Amino acid sequence: MSIWMKTAGILGSLLIVLTSVSYFSIAGKWGSVFAILALVITLLKQIIAFVGFLTTAIKLLVILSFVALLLGVGLMILRSRKERVKAE
Repeated sequence: MSIWMKTAGILGSLLIVLTSVSYFSIAGKWGSVFAILALVITLLKQIIAFVGFLTTAIKLLVILSFVALLLGVGLMILRSRKERVKAE
């Protein structure tokens, strides 16, 4: 291999290392900002999903309580009707 190919290879490698170091310094400055931004976005998504779960759970609880109330009223009506028929 000739000397100019070795020199070009070494200079190319050095150039790549130097540009990557400057890229890492930029990533060091802005990388933390982007990481925090990504974490905040992820947290907001999780909070929205949790609120959706809570509203669904509350809706089901309200529906089940109304069903239980209607069943209780229906049982009271049937018992009073049965007692009235028994009394006659």
